[in-house]
Amino acid sequence: MSVETCDLSAPAFKRDPYPFYARLRAQEPIKPLIQGDGRLVWLVTRYADVAAALKDDRLAKDRFNVLTLEEQKRHLPWMPGFVRPLAKNMLDQDPPNHTRLRALVQKAFTAAYVEKLRGRIESYAHELIDGMLARGSADLLNDFALPIPLRIISDMMGVPAQDRRRFGAWSKKAVSISSGADALLVIPAFWRFLRFMRGLIRLRHREPGDDLLSDLVRAEEAGDRLSEDELLGMVFLLLIAGHETTVNLISTGMLELIRRPQDLERLRAEPALGRTAVEELLRFTSPVEFATERYTREPVTYLGVTIPAKERLHLVLGSANRDEAQFPDPDRLDLARDPNRHLAFGHGIHYCVGAPLARLEAQIAIRALLERCAELKLAVPDEQLKWRKGVLLRGLRALPARLRAAERRAVA
Repeated sequence: MSVETCDLSAPAFKRDPYPFYARLRAQEPIKPLIQGDGRLVWLVTRYADVAAALKDDRLAKDRFNVLTLEEQKRHLPWMPGFVRPLAKNMLDQDPPNHTRLRALVQKAFTAAYVEKLRGRIESYAHELIDGMLARGSADLLNDFALPIPLRIISDMMGVPAQDRRRFGAWSKKAVSISSGADALLVIPAFWRFLRFMRGLIRLRHREPGDDLLSDLVRAEEAGDRLSEDELLGMVFLLLIAGHETTVNLISTGMLELIRRPQDLERLRAEPALGRTAVEELLRFTSPVEFATERYTREPVTYLGVTIPAKERLHLVLGSANRDEAQFPDPDRLDLARDPNRHLAFGHGIHYCVGAPLARLEAQIAIRALLERCAELKLAVPDEQLKWRKGVLLRGLRALPARLRAAERRAVA
């Protein structure tokens, strides 16, 4: 079995990774790879294997659970002490810690609770579109796809309005890390981010409000439910995971629709397709391209290939979602595709807790754009679009577009 070198985080790779994945699915579905940071990782690329691995108890999320103390000293990169609380976030925990932490936030992202946010999301989406139409052009990512989920999760977490843009900049830096050098470069941003979060937590200790952060602070004060580090890790995860995925879904989803005018017009004419369309855009664009890292507790065999213990795995959601064994004609965007059992939000106990919110925000945002804009076109040639650096997520840096208002706003 050959070991290739490939920078999975490079913007050039992010532009179109799908031919690479198709080759791996056909020839080497379990693939050892040297990443751009020089570290070995095993890629799992077929749908059935990715789905199984996402529920495999032999794979740990917390790398401390597979290494001895001596191995941790030898192999784990140095981390400033002030950053260590971020490693306590729910996403990087195994049961029973993961089970306990997830129970604290599960109720905030139920479909019933999220549905109560519909009016707020719709109002803000139309407010943003008013400004874009007045200008006749916009960056659909930074002027639209980013502000909606950022504002909603900030509202839910009680982040003051004047701090939201700063938080968005910190978040972009956090998800761009793909090597040790990247991590060193963003240390100042992490320090400012953590100082901001500690201040926000202290504020909620003094002045609790009707928001999720206040609920988490009260849980911490109850004693044995949340340590201070766990609280910081939870806030960090919710603020970043609470909007980054949705930004990519809305912006990259709109790019795929603009690239396909017939599909765009079909969705405009058939708004009832909104639900299945968003599911298909989730499958087709895979805003989270790789599941967060897993580590083998013991030797694990998939498709006759044995991965040794203590190895790092990337479960490639972007490849699984284009697997021809699971999806007929997987490289075609089919807005009415049903069933559509994609893995865009993961699978198993780490299934994305914010999935109902992401779905609702995307459905509202895309429908509002199509209702209000009679014309939506790229303002630059497609090949000039810039993709963001980073391993886990796949998203644009900007989506410049020209817009023309519809004659009158459709009635919902």
